[in-house]
Amino acid sequence: MKKAYVIGLDYGSDSVRSVLVDADNGVEISSAVFYYPRWNSGEFCDPVTSQFRQHPLDYIEGLEFTILECLQKSGNAEIAKSVKAISIDTTGSTPIAVDEKGIPLALTERFANNPNAMFVLWKDHTAVREAQEINDHAQKYDIDYLKYVGGIYSSEWFWAKLLHVLRDDQEVRNALYTWVEHCDYIPFLLTGGKRAQDIKRSVCSAGHKSLWAAEFGGLPPNQFLQNWIRI
Repeated sequence: MKKAYVIGLDYGSDSVRSVLVDADNGVEISSAVFYYPRWNSGEFCDPVTSQFRQHPLDYIEGLEFTILECLQKSGNAEIAKSVKAISIDTTGSTPIAVDEKGIPLALTERFANNPNAMFVLWKDHTAVREAQEINDHAQKYDIDYLKYVGGIYSSEWFWAKLLHVLRDDQEVRNALYTWVEHCDYIPFLLTGGKRAQDIKRSVCSAGHKSLWAAEFGGLPPNQFLQNWIRI
């Protein structure tokens, strides 16, 4: 039987780590680490205001480097032909604004150095005000739309961060098509996605960070969202 291998990528706050594993027995063949160069030099962050942003190039370069490094370290050129799956793990909620093609705005010349066009890292707390507005608004409803997220919406999560950037940056607001979590963007990139409307949303990030639940028929109703999204 032909051998099969898998690669796992774990995106952390400071680096991405990849591991190449034999799918038959779980034996680790090789591993690699890539430290984000822009992040580690402090670019696009302002600790005083709790702003922590990461450029998509840090993630993309890390993906390319660690996968190639794992394959090269394996010492077997045939292994690359037998990799059957790549899995992704990321920090969250870490969303980014993308255009209609699913391209992060920070990868375009116009927004290349704009922190609001980059991934808003999980520990970014610039949206404290917006999170409080969501919590206050949720109390007005008979249905508890926050019950599956512990009853309190955090400034670290999707809707609060989205609302903060939309208010803070009109250029980004006018240029974006939608928002995408880090964990959903990387698979879209790896599979050659060309349209943002085709991006698959993971149940984990959608459920816990975006308030998606089968009980609500998906996301909370438009009325709930529209009533507190005031730009």
